[in-house]
Amino acid sequence: MSAPRTPAVADPLVVPAGTTAADAVAAAGLPTSGPKAVVVVRDAAGRLRDLDWRPELDTDVTPVAIDEPDGLDVLRHSAAHVLAQAVQDVFPEAKLGIGPPITDGFYYDFDVPKPFQPEDLTKLEKRMQEIVKAGQSFRRREYKSLDEAKAELAQEPYKLELVDIKGDVDDAELSVVGAGDLTHYDNLDKDGKRVWGDLCRGPHLPTTRLIPAFKLMRSAAAYWRGSEKNPQLQRIYGTAWPSRDELKAYLNRLAEAERRDHRKLGTELDLFSFPDEIGSGLVVFHPKGGIIKREMEDYVRARHIEEGFQYVGTPHISKEGLFHTSGHLPYYKDTMFPPMELEGANYYLKAMNCPGHNLIFRSRGRSYRELPLRFFEFGTVYRYEKSGVVHGLTRVRGLTQDDSHSYVTAEQAPGEIKHLLAFVRSLLDDFGLDDYYLELSTRDPKSDKFIGTDEQWEVATKVLEDAATESGLDLVLDPGGAAFYGPKISVQAKDAIGRTWQMSTIQYDFNQPARFGLEFQAADGTRQEPVMIHSAKFGSIERFFGVLVEHYAGAFPAWLAPVQVVGIPIRDDHADYLAEFVAKLRAAGIRAEVDYSSDRMQKKIRTAQQQKIPFMAIAGDDDVNGGTVSFRYRDGSQRNGVSLDEAVAHVAEIVKSRTNVSPSAA
Repeated sequence: MSAPRTPAVADPLVVPAGTTAADAVAAAGLPTSGPKAVVVVRDAAGRLRDLDWRPELDTDVTPVAIDEPDGLDVLRHSAAHVLAQAVQDVFPEAKLGIGPPITDGFYYDFDVPKPFQPEDLTKLEKRMQEIVKAGQSFRRREYKSLDEAKAELAQEPYKLELVDIKGDVDDAELSVVGAGDLTHYDNLDKDGKRVWGDLCRGPHLPTTRLIPAFKLMRSAAAYWRGSEKNPQLQRIYGTAWPSRDELKAYLNRLAEAERRDHRKLGTELDLFSFPDEIGSGLVVFHPKGGIIKREMEDYVRARHIEEGFQYVGTPHISKEGLFHTSGHLPYYKDTMFPPMELEGANYYLKAMNCPGHNLIFRSRGRSYRELPLRFFEFGTVYRYEKSGVVHGLTRVRGLTQDDSHSYVTAEQAPGEIKHLLAFVRSLLDDFGLDDYYLELSTRDPKSDKFIGTDEQWEVATKVLEDAATESGLDLVLDPGGAAFYGPKISVQAKDAIGRTWQMSTIQYDFNQPARFGLEFQAADGTRQEPVMIHSAKFGSIERFFGVLVEHYAGAFPAWLAPVQVVGIPIRDDHADYLAEFVAKLRAAGIRAEVDYSSDRMQKKIRTAQQQKIPFMAIAGDDDVNGGTVSFRYRDGSQRNGVSLDEAVAHVAEIVKSRTNVSPSAA
């Protein structure tokens, strides 16, 4: 995952009528090669244009460099076309699908007789390098009619399907082509002769020489246009960067991410598993993972009580009508498990906790004196994620939310959101995720998936935006990303290697109180409708757990570590002495044990290091005689001759402090 990139600011240019954007870029003395090369321009309407574009009138444009977000997309999309050309050069029978840029890379789909093998990717990379070195040019050509396009694309069935699509399709990864928007990009050699081409809307780089650093990553099966009803194609993923140094840094980040993969560490550290007998996306926590999960739950339960929340509980299944009342059906039906018929009624596994909390609010009369009224529960919900997107703990089908709902007056809403935002920030800080920004998800006014009036959305959005702005954190807009019932703030936290994860959320809901008929008696005796504010601090305990594993690379801070201290005897006859020390630690609430294995001391130390235990307490003759232990810390440093009482106090202090730095002798 990547943090948002801030677009570079460039002075606008004027492209005189009849000249090209490339002419204007050259006249301004802007770079046309290297890692800062200008590769496209953006017109006044915000549309990206190739550098060979010739406007009919004098036109203001903004140059876009290859290292800007839009420039990177153009680089990667152009690299996808080079890949497609290489595939058809090496495998002439291949039929073309689509090839969009994606985060940090690109892909292209192909219909080929048999799946690609690793050695095929090596051949394709070599052919791509030849195409890049040849310096082919991308040139845009518009079709005059559908018939002309169909005639030229007669051997490309998937491109023909795109030609037949009229208007727009709501699929950002699909290059949609319809009447009046038929363009073809020809790859030309140095003599201007066409060597290959592809149907595409563009834009592209001026030349393949501006693709200095790329790599093909892997291949996988993918259904055409994402539908299981369509043919299964072969997808090749790649990455491309403006310089070799940036490519190398990206590959190093991938290697580090692989080392930290929570699925791998979960097995190595015996934290959790996903038994086939239970089902995809449904996790089983082992004893050591259960300790971490319990610490998380104990922490957040206590914090909610401190922050004025009342603990409640709701069932795992509910009648269908409840989700009609809340409005979640039909909006979420596709991600809910199929209903069960019981005693003539349909029951659903719940995919959200808020309807149950609304029923608790409605169970008796409420007064303004009770507001803000805050409910909280560990609510396990079930969402039918497609098998292709299920991913370890970070995308599961059964998840437990630290879900809370605040019922407030409209006047109390701004203060409550600020209160929740402060709560979220302190929680993330305590868990060592202290580098974050805010994202504000708003309504798309053109979409019909959102309910409520323009005025309701305007008020709700402003309340969230004002609170986010007042926090002093960076704020990024996410147009169209709101829930159907209201806008939301999400906290985007960066981990130890710079990846960004969506964590906590705060949502303003003006919809459900009305649908459930929620009311409170105001000070003047009238019945009024509360505002409902959803918030989840962990979001999903499972997902937060997975992020923590990767953030710490499995080396949890002492307060979260499943085993906080392991006693390592130099000889077997020192084990009983360490057992007495471990008993003192346990009496102080420390999770400690003695390694009674028959391994030699150095092997026991290596085992403790592999298990990423924060404290190793080593004892030999001198320690036994002196009533001390010697600490070896996870970072390799040592502290010798520490009295037992001081050693217990030392460990207890670090655990209690919830410090997120590994203990050391420093």
